[in-house]
Amino acid sequence: MKGKNLTCVWEILLLGLSEDSEMKPILFGLFLSVYLVTVLGNLLIILAVSSDYRLHTPMYFFLCNLSLADIGFSSTTIPKMLMNIQSHSKSITYAGCLMQVSSFFFFGCLDSLLLTVMAYDRLVAICYPLHYAAIMHPRLCVFLSLSSLSISLLDSQLHFLIVSQVSFCRVVKIPHFFCDPAQLLSLACSNTSNNKIFIYIFGIIFGGIPVSGILYSYKRIVSSILRISSKDGKFKAFSTCGTHLSVVCLFYGTAFGAYFSSAASHSPRKSAVAAVMYTMVTPMLNPFIYSLRNRDIKWALWRISSRRV
Repeated sequence: MKGKNLTCVWEILLLGLSEDSEMKPILFGLFLSVYLVTVLGNLLIILAVSSDYRLHTPMYFFLCNLSLADIGFSSTTIPKMLMNIQSHSKSITYAGCLMQVSSFFFFGCLDSLLLTVMAYDRLVAICYPLHYAAIMHPRLCVFLSLSSLSISLLDSQLHFLIVSQVSFCRVVKIPHFFCDPAQLLSLACSNTSNNKIFIYIFGIIFGGIPVSGILYSYKRIVSSILRISSKDGKFKAFSTCGTHLSVVCLFYGTAFGAYFSSAASHSPRKSAVAAVMYTMVTPMLNPFIYSLRNRDIKWALWRISSRRV
Protein backbone atom coordinates (compact mmCIF):
# COMPACT_ATOMS: atom_id res chain seq x y z
CA MET A 1 0.00 0.00 0.00
CA LYS A 2 2.94 2.37 0.56
CA GLY A 3 3.80 2.23 -3.13
CA LYS A 4 0.39 3.53 -4.12
CA ASN A 5 -0.53 7.16 -3.85
CA LEU A 6 -4.13 7.30 -2.65
CA THR A 7 -4.31 11.06 -2.31
CA CYS A 8 -7.25 12.81 -3.90
CA VAL A 9 -6.65 13.57 -7.57
CA TRP A 10 -7.18 17.08 -8.82
CA GLU A 11 -7.21 16.31 -12.54
CA ILE A 12 -8.70 13.48 -14.57
CA LEU A 13 -8.09 12.67 -18.23
CA LEU A 14 -11.06 11.98 -20.51
CA LEU A 15 -9.73 10.00 -23.46
CA GLY A 16 -12.84 10.69 -25.55
CA LEU A 17 -14.17 8.75 -28.51
CA SER A 18 -11.09 8.70 -30.72
CA GLU A 19 -7.35 9.20 -30.40
CA ASP A 20 -7.01 10.03 -34.11
CA SER A 21 -6.15 13.72 -34.55
CA GLU A 22 -7.70 13.77 -38.03
CA MET A 23 -11.05 12.69 -36.61
CA LYS A 24 -11.21 15.47 -34.02
CA PRO A 25 -12.39 18.26 -36.38
CA ILE A 26 -15.09 15.95 -37.73
CA LEU A 27 -16.20 14.99 -34.22
CA PHE A 28 -16.17 18.63 -33.15
CA GLY A 29 -18.39 19.71 -36.05
CA LEU A 30 -20.73 16.73 -35.62
CA PHE A 31 -21.29 17.11 -31.88
CA LEU A 32 -21.49 20.89 -32.08
CA SER A 33 -24.30 20.48 -34.62
CA VAL A 34 -26.02 17.92 -32.41
CA TYR A 35 -25.83 20.24 -29.41
CA LEU A 36 -27.13 23.27 -31.29
CA VAL A 37 -30.02 21.29 -32.77
CA THR A 38 -30.85 19.90 -29.32
CA VAL A 39 -30.89 23.29 -27.63
CA LEU A 40 -32.73 25.12 -30.43
CA GLY A 41 -35.27 22.32 -30.91
CA ASN A 42 -36.17 22.13 -27.23
CA LEU A 43 -36.28 25.92 -26.92
CA LEU A 44 -38.72 26.02 -29.85
CA ILE A 45 -40.97 23.54 -28.04
CA ILE A 46 -40.91 25.73 -24.92
CA LEU A 47 -41.57 28.86 -26.99
CA ALA A 48 -44.46 27.24 -28.85
CA VAL A 49 -46.14 26.05 -25.65
CA SER A 50 -45.64 29.31 -23.75
CA SER A 51 -46.88 31.50 -26.64
CA ASP A 52 -50.11 29.61 -27.37
CA TYR A 53 -52.73 29.65 -24.62
CA ARG A 54 -54.41 26.58 -26.14
CA LEU A 55 -51.31 24.60 -25.21
CA HIS A 56 -51.49 25.59 -21.54
CA THR A 57 -52.54 22.09 -20.52
CA PRO A 58 -50.92 19.53 -18.18
CA MET A 59 -49.48 17.48 -21.05
CA TYR A 60 -47.64 20.45 -22.56
CA PHE A 61 -46.61 21.74 -19.13
CA PHE A 62 -44.78 18.47 -18.54
CA LEU A 63 -43.42 18.61 -22.09
CA CYS A 64 -41.78 21.98 -21.33
CA ASN A 65 -40.19 20.47 -18.24
CA LEU A 66 -38.96 17.53 -20.33
CA SER A 67 -37.43 19.94 -22.86
CA LEU A 68 -35.58 21.79 -20.10
CA ALA A 69 -34.33 18.47 -18.72
CA ASP A 70 -33.11 17.43 -22.18
CA ILE A 71 -31.18 20.70 -22.56
CA GLY A 72 -29.57 20.15 -19.16
CA PHE A 73 -28.80 16.51 -19.93
CA SER A 74 -26.99 17.44 -23.15
CA SER A 75 -25.21 20.37 -21.51
CA THR A 76 -23.75 18.03 -18.89
CA THR A 77 -21.49 16.21 -21.35
CA ILE A 78 -21.28 17.88 -24.78
CA PRO A 79 -19.81 21.34 -23.95
CA LYS A 80 -16.90 19.89 -21.97
CA MET A 81 -16.18 17.39 -24.74
CA LEU A 82 -16.20 20.19 -27.33
CA MET A 83 -13.86 22.29 -25.17
CA ASN A 84 -11.41 19.40 -24.86
CA ILE A 85 -11.45 18.75 -28.61
CA GLN A 86 -10.97 22.42 -29.47
CA SER A 87 -8.18 22.98 -26.93
CA HIS A 88 -6.50 19.62 -27.69
CA SER A 89 -6.82 18.81 -23.99
CA LYS A 90 -8.21 15.76 -22.23
CA SER A 91 -8.31 17.05 -18.69
CA ILE A 92 -11.16 17.73 -16.31
CA THR A 93 -10.71 18.72 -12.68
CA TYR A 94 -11.71 16.37 -9.90
CA ALA A 95 -14.39 18.81 -8.74
CA GLY A 96 -15.64 19.18 -12.32
CA CYS A 97 -15.81 15.40 -12.66
CA LEU A 98 -17.91 15.08 -9.50
CA MET A 99 -20.17 17.88 -10.70
CA GLN A 100 -20.59 16.10 -14.02
CA VAL A 101 -21.55 12.85 -12.26
CA SER A 102 -24.09 14.70 -10.12
CA SER A 103 -25.60 16.57 -13.09
CA PHE A 104 -25.70 13.43 -15.21
CA PHE A 105 -27.80 11.54 -12.66
CA PHE A 106 -29.94 14.58 -11.86
CA PHE A 107 -31.08 15.23 -15.43
CA GLY A 108 -31.19 11.53 -16.33
CA CYS A 109 -33.44 10.75 -13.36
CA LEU A 110 -35.52 13.86 -14.07
CA ASP A 111 -36.08 12.71 -17.66
CA SER A 112 -37.22 9.30 -16.43
CA LEU A 113 -39.58 10.72 -13.78
CA LEU A 114 -41.11 13.25 -16.17
CA LEU A 115 -41.82 10.49 -18.68
CA THR A 116 -43.54 8.58 -15.85
CA VAL A 117 -45.61 11.63 -14.91
CA MET A 118 -46.57 12.12 -18.57
CA ALA A 119 -47.63 8.45 -18.73
CA TYR A 120 -49.91 9.07 -15.73
CA ASP A 121 -51.31 12.13 -17.49
CA ARG A 122 -52.15 10.00 -20.55
CA LEU A 123 -53.68 7.35 -18.26
CA VAL A 124 -56.07 9.91 -16.76
CA ALA A 125 -56.88 11.40 -20.17
CA ILE A 126 -57.84 8.04 -21.71
CA CYS A 127 -59.25 6.10 -18.76
CA TYR A 128 -61.00 9.00 -17.01
CA PRO A 129 -61.68 11.61 -19.73
CA LEU A 130 -64.69 13.17 -17.99
CA HIS A 131 -62.71 13.73 -14.78
CA TYR A 132 -59.46 14.81 -16.44
CA ALA A 133 -59.76 18.51 -15.61
CA ALA A 134 -60.68 17.74 -11.99
CA ILE A 135 -57.83 15.27 -11.47
CA MET A 136 -55.03 17.01 -13.37
CA HIS A 137 -55.53 20.44 -11.84
CA PRO A 138 -52.64 22.94 -11.84
CA ARG A 139 -51.68 22.33 -8.21
CA LEU A 140 -51.23 18.61 -8.85
CA CYS A 141 -49.12 19.34 -11.95
CA VAL A 142 -46.85 21.67 -10.00
CA PHE A 143 -46.62 19.13 -7.17
CA LEU A 144 -45.65 16.32 -9.58
CA SER A 145 -43.05 18.55 -11.25
CA LEU A 146 -41.51 19.65 -7.94
CA SER A 147 -41.55 16.06 -6.65
CA SER A 148 -39.66 14.93 -9.76
CA LEU A 149 -37.08 17.66 -9.16
CA SER A 150 -36.68 16.72 -5.50
CA ILE A 151 -36.29 12.99 -6.16
CA SER A 152 -33.80 13.68 -8.97
CA LEU A 153 -31.80 15.94 -6.66
CA LEU A 154 -31.74 13.18 -4.03
CA ASP A 155 -30.57 10.64 -6.60
CA SER A 156 -27.80 12.92 -7.85
CA GLN A 157 -26.55 13.71 -4.35
CA LEU A 158 -26.47 10.04 -3.38
CA HIS A 159 -24.34 9.20 -6.42
CA PHE A 160 -22.18 12.25 -5.70
CA LEU A 161 -21.49 10.94 -2.19
CA ILE A 162 -20.72 7.44 -3.46
CA VAL A 163 -18.14 8.63 -5.99
CA SER A 164 -16.61 11.26 -3.69
CA GLN A 165 -15.87 8.64 -1.02
CA VAL A 166 -13.68 6.61 -3.41
CA SER A 167 -9.88 6.97 -3.37
CA PHE A 168 -8.04 7.24 -6.67
CA CYS A 169 -4.43 7.01 -7.76
CA ARG A 170 -2.74 10.14 -8.97
CA VAL A 171 -3.19 9.36 -12.69
CA VAL A 172 -6.80 8.62 -13.71
CA LYS A 173 -7.51 8.02 -17.40
CA ILE A 174 -11.16 7.42 -18.30
CA PRO A 175 -11.77 5.89 -21.77
CA HIS A 176 -14.94 7.93 -22.14
CA PHE A 177 -16.08 11.42 -23.14
CA PHE A 178 -17.55 12.18 -19.70
CA CYS A 179 -17.04 11.02 -16.12
CA ASP A 180 -18.93 7.77 -16.25
CA PRO A 181 -19.40 6.47 -12.66
CA ALA A 182 -18.86 2.85 -13.69
CA GLN A 183 -15.51 3.76 -15.25
CA LEU A 184 -14.52 5.82 -12.22
CA LEU A 185 -15.21 2.97 -9.82
CA SER A 186 -13.28 0.53 -11.99
CA LEU A 187 -10.22 2.84 -11.88
CA ALA A 188 -10.31 3.37 -8.11
CA CYS A 189 -7.39 2.28 -5.96
CA SER A 190 -9.59 1.45 -2.97
CA ASN A 191 -12.16 -1.30 -2.50
CA THR A 192 -15.37 -0.27 -4.29
CA SER A 193 -17.54 -3.37 -3.81
CA ASN A 194 -19.86 -1.58 -1.38
CA ASN A 195 -20.05 1.47 -3.63
CA LYS A 196 -21.07 -0.70 -6.58
CA ILE A 197 -23.74 -2.41 -4.49
CA PHE A 198 -25.20 0.95 -3.50
CA ILE A 199 -25.19 2.12 -7.13
CA TYR A 200 -27.08 -1.02 -8.18
CA ILE A 201 -29.59 -0.51 -5.36
CA PHE A 202 -30.14 3.13 -6.28
CA GLY A 203 -30.45 2.13 -9.93
CA ILE A 204 -33.19 -0.37 -9.09
CA ILE A 205 -35.03 2.17 -6.93
CA PHE A 206 -34.72 5.33 -9.05
CA GLY A 207 -34.82 3.49 -12.39
CA GLY A 208 -37.07 0.51 -11.71
CA ILE A 209 -39.94 2.42 -10.10
CA PRO A 210 -40.41 4.86 -13.04
CA VAL A 211 -40.27 1.99 -15.54
CA SER A 212 -42.83 0.05 -13.50
CA GLY A 213 -45.07 3.12 -13.38
CA ILE A 214 -44.90 3.57 -17.14
CA LEU A 215 -45.62 -0.13 -17.78
CA TYR A 216 -48.58 -0.06 -15.39
CA SER A 217 -49.97 3.11 -16.99
CA TYR A 218 -49.80 1.67 -20.50
CA LYS A 219 -51.29 -1.60 -19.34
CA ARG A 220 -54.33 0.34 -18.14
CA ILE A 221 -54.32 2.47 -21.29
CA VAL A 222 -54.23 -0.52 -23.63
CA SER A 223 -57.00 -2.30 -21.74
CA SER A 224 -59.17 0.84 -21.95
CA ILE A 225 -58.50 1.26 -25.67
CA LEU A 226 -59.41 -2.37 -26.38
CA ARG A 227 -62.80 -1.82 -24.75
CA ILE A 228 -63.63 0.92 -27.27
CA SER A 229 -65.95 -0.50 -29.93
CA SER A 230 -65.26 1.78 -32.91
CA LYS A 231 -62.00 1.73 -34.84
CA ASP A 232 -61.99 5.53 -35.07
CA GLY A 233 -62.31 5.78 -31.31
CA LYS A 234 -59.43 3.36 -30.80
CA PHE A 235 -57.24 5.28 -33.24
CA LYS A 236 -58.07 8.63 -31.64
CA ALA A 237 -57.36 7.28 -28.15
CA PHE A 238 -54.07 5.72 -29.19
CA SER A 239 -52.96 8.84 -31.08
CA THR A 240 -53.15 10.86 -27.85
CA CYS A 241 -50.36 8.77 -26.32
CA GLY A 242 -48.47 7.67 -29.46
CA THR A 243 -45.97 10.52 -29.28
CA HIS A 244 -45.19 9.92 -25.63
CA LEU A 245 -44.83 6.21 -26.24
CA SER A 246 -42.32 6.92 -29.03
CA VAL A 247 -40.21 9.09 -26.71
CA VAL A 248 -40.36 6.45 -23.95
CA CYS A 249 -39.19 3.72 -26.33
CA LEU A 250 -36.39 5.95 -27.63
CA PHE A 251 -35.17 6.96 -24.15
CA TYR A 252 -35.22 3.55 -22.50
CA GLY A 253 -34.37 1.65 -25.68
CA THR A 254 -31.13 3.56 -26.24
CA ALA A 255 -30.21 3.48 -22.52
CA PHE A 256 -30.77 -0.26 -22.16
CA GLY A 257 -29.18 -0.92 -25.55
CA ALA A 258 -26.05 1.00 -24.52
CA TYR A 259 -25.91 -0.82 -21.19
CA PHE A 260 -26.27 -4.32 -22.62
CA SER A 261 -23.93 -3.66 -25.55
CA SER A 262 -21.20 -2.39 -23.22
CA ALA A 263 -21.74 -5.33 -20.85
CA ALA A 264 -21.48 -7.82 -23.71
CA SER A 265 -18.45 -6.29 -25.43
CA HIS A 266 -16.41 -5.47 -22.26
CA SER A 267 -14.83 -2.69 -24.33
CA PRO A 268 -14.71 0.79 -22.73
CA ARG A 269 -14.42 2.41 -26.17
CA LYS A 270 -17.53 0.66 -27.46
CA SER A 271 -19.31 1.64 -24.26
CA ALA A 272 -18.46 5.29 -24.92
CA VAL A 273 -19.77 5.08 -28.49
CA ALA A 274 -22.99 3.43 -27.26
CA ALA A 275 -23.44 6.17 -24.64
CA VAL A 276 -23.66 8.74 -27.44
CA MET A 277 -27.13 7.41 -28.27
CA TYR A 278 -28.84 8.18 -24.96
CA THR A 279 -26.76 11.22 -23.95
CA MET A 280 -26.87 13.09 -27.27
CA VAL A 281 -29.15 11.53 -29.88
CA THR A 282 -32.23 11.03 -27.68
CA PRO A 283 -32.44 14.65 -26.39
CA MET A 284 -31.95 15.85 -29.98
CA LEU A 285 -34.73 13.67 -31.44
CA ASN A 286 -37.38 14.38 -28.78
CA PRO A 287 -38.37 17.83 -30.18
CA PHE A 288 -38.67 16.37 -33.68
CA ILE A 289 -40.91 13.55 -32.46
CA TYR A 290 -43.23 15.94 -30.63
CA SER A 291 -43.32 18.53 -33.41
CA LEU A 292 -43.74 16.14 -36.33
CA ARG A 293 -46.36 13.91 -34.70
CA ASN A 294 -48.29 16.62 -32.86
CA ARG A 295 -50.67 18.84 -34.79
CA ASP A 296 -50.98 21.41 -31.98
CA ILE A 297 -47.23 21.94 -31.77
CA LYS A 298 -46.94 22.27 -35.54
CA TRP A 299 -49.72 24.88 -35.62
CA ALA A 300 -48.11 26.83 -32.77
CA LEU A 301 -44.72 26.82 -34.51
CA TRP A 302 -46.36 27.84 -37.80
CA ARG A 303 -48.10 30.78 -36.11
CA ILE A 304 -44.82 31.89 -34.53
CA SER A 305 -43.01 31.78 -37.88
CA SER A 306 -45.88 33.61 -39.62
CA ARG A 307 -45.81 36.34 -37.00
CA ARG A 308 -42.07 36.78 -37.47
CA VAL A 309 -42.48 37.03 -41.28
